[in-house]
Amino acid sequence: MASHGTGAQGFLPNRIGVVGAGPVGCVVAAHLAHAGHEVVLCDVVPALLAPAMDPGIRVEGAGEVVGRVARTVRSVDEFADDPPELIFVTVKATALPLIASAIEAFHRPGVCVVSWQNGIDTEVVLAEHIPARWVFRAVVNLGVGLPEPGRVHMAFHHPPHWLQGLEEESVGEAEGICDLLTGAGLPTRRAEKIVDRVWQKSILNAALNPVCAVTGKTMSQVLHDPFLFEMVENLVKEGVRVARANEIDLGWDYYRYGMKYLENAGDHKPSMLVDIENKRRTEVDYINGRIVEFADRAGIAAPYNRMIRALVKAVEPG
Repeated sequence: MASHGTGAQGFLPNRIGVVGAGPVGCVVAAHLAHAGHEVVLCDVVPALLAPAMDPGIRVEGAGEVVGRVARTVRSVDEFADDPPELIFVTVKATALPLIASAIEAFHRPGVCVVSWQNGIDTEVVLAEHIPARWVFRAVVNLGVGLPEPGRVHMAFHHPPHWLQGLEEESVGEAEGICDLLTGAGLPTRRAEKIVDRVWQKSILNAALNPVCAVTGKTMSQVLHDPFLFEMVENLVKEGVRVARANEIDLGWDYYRYGMKYLENAGDHKPSMLVDIENKRRTEVDYINGRIVEFADRAGIAAPYNRMIRALVKAVEPG
């Protein structure tokens, strides 16, 4: 069993579960396995799991690492007999209610569950099923794709990543998880107010990812098209207005920082475009859709986010 407390040695999980063998989950699993941790990888698609144990998951590009997981399972329910002390949920946000419900069935105090995902309020969904004391939210700053099962191309990696527990009592575990990830090559810091970090990233995702999704263009192609760049710019400005209307602290210079960050985006397909190409549902409801919801709460308009969400929904599979 893991020990629980505060400080760098406060949380030392013996077994780590990773739910989702897509590109993000494979990055976490490979790094932790390479660092010598016992990792169990879960996915419903057998082909995604096949190479995870032998020859192992290979991460290429901005980061180079190979890691072999200890075991693979086809269902979260298979964790029930011997639950990991730490579970990273890396699946698309659209699958989160089902995953959270499955974890709820075997969860016990001491099992930490991390939302290692894109989108706004994913941790809230987890906390509807799992006591908030054991729920954590991360903001991940990397871009990855999966050319084939078990092989990840990391287009960019801009650490640090950020993580925080939903309750003050979780500080020790949060620091332990950050140390664990940092030691495995994914530098992670504990945030004081993770919701601000979530919005800082989500506004940029909401501005660029859906425009790529509906045009079929890569990020750099969108940003070098003057008409599409104007759309991205307006989506960023609108996201900033909605965040500030909801008392989210983005920092006084966020707009300039955000546009500079986007302008450095490479010739990379974001996950939302990949989902459209593969005829899968996107996470647009957890990104632009959430911005629309928060705009409604604050009583302000969000026409750009409302429009781009509608366009993405129109090209999603029926």
